[in-house]
Amino acid sequence: MSRFSVLIPAYNEIDAIESTLRQLDKILADSGSTYEMVVVDDGSTDGTSAAVRRLEIPNLVKRFHPENLGYGAAVKTGILASRFDILVITDADRTYPNECIPRLVAEMDGCDMVVGARTGEHVAIPFIRRPAKWAVRRLGEFVAGRRIPDMNSGLRAFRREPVEAYLPILPDGYSLTTTITLAMLTNGHTVKYIPVNYFKRIGKSKIRPIRDTLNFLQLILRTAVYFNPLKVFIPLGLLLLSGGLVLLLLRLLFRSEFLLASLILFISAIQVISIGLIADLITRRNPRVGGTRN
Repeated sequence: MSRFSVLIPAYNEIDAIESTLRQLDKILADSGSTYEMVVVDDGSTDGTSAAVRRLEIPNLVKRFHPENLGYGAAVKTGILASRFDILVITDADRTYPNECIPRLVAEMDGCDMVVGARTGEHVAIPFIRRPAKWAVRRLGEFVAGRRIPDMNSGLRAFRREPVEAYLPILPDGYSLTTTITLAMLTNGHTVKYIPVNYFKRIGKSKIRPIRDTLNFLQLILRTAVYFNPLKVFIPLGLLLLSGGLVLLLLRLLFRSEFLLASLILFISAIQVISIGLIADLITRRNPRVGGTRN
């Protein structure tokens, strides 16, 4: 029989929090699983906290942040407050089909993480967010070296042990799910993707498209340096080397004054590639970072 904890971070979700938790409890009870729901109110100011306190659900664990610390911080609080080895995260705004949670848990056999990829028949992602999501996903695929159907889905099941090892580097913001994805994929963990639908949220979105996209890009590059540094340093080194060769060719063909610039680029390329090799050696020697990569 499945035993798992469902983590529900919530921030200003007064319109949906009660119905979400009651619906989720019924779905999980009907599945015959042994479960708990851990809701973490992340310093809400709209009455969400009071609504959670009023709820009387036997399998509900309640945690409260005194102020808004971020989505990732709420998930980490939920991880530390939970008691089962299989953890599931979902949102409080009814965007994800919670009826898929038992299936995600069932697919955990032989996997470290199962992600509900938003590639189902009905996916209500605003058009304005799709180009940024595509760019972030492509960059993540380059870093991970494999196809990623959904980079930052907020519906996923994972095992406690590998994720707890990454807790010190997991961010407090929305990029937590992106970091978990890259950490798992670049360290040889088994990750499976299951198509799910994605619905229009209840209440107002907290996503800030431009700022959050820039944060995601920065996060991916930082995670790449942490887990798979050669993916960053080798292309950068080759780019500098190519620039040096172009300037040297111009010097030879047109007797231009590019010799010093080409030498600077050559030296910079050697330095960048060397730093990448040293960083890669460090990650491979650290079993909690990159030591399990093939």
